[in-house]
Amino acid sequence: MNFDENLSNGIFLIPECTICKKIVWPPSEFCNNCFGKVSLTKSVDEGKIIEYSSNDEGYFCLVEFEKNMRIIARISEAPAIGQTVKLEKCGILEENYFFTVV
Repeated sequence: MNFDENLSNGIFLIPECTICKKIVWPPSEFCNNCFGKVSLTKSVDEGKIIEYSSNDEGYFCLVEFEKNMRIIARISEAPAIGQTVKLEKCGILEENYFFTVV
């Protein structure tokens, strides 16, 4: 399974180069550093909030995982910069990635 197929099933895996071991983000089949093949490794559970904001639909935040991967996620409660969060839900909706953290 590739990254999108796993994400569609609610599984967020780390895309890592099999040669130089660099995390490849955004996900790709080939490493943007050494052009090696990328494989999917362990799932991501915890991240740290880098920034946050709110709108009429609630709070959203920029979350960093593995000190390299950053995503925008929804969060139900008022967040704080530096707060550790867990990935609660992820997937693809209308061809867009979505993430929810707690």
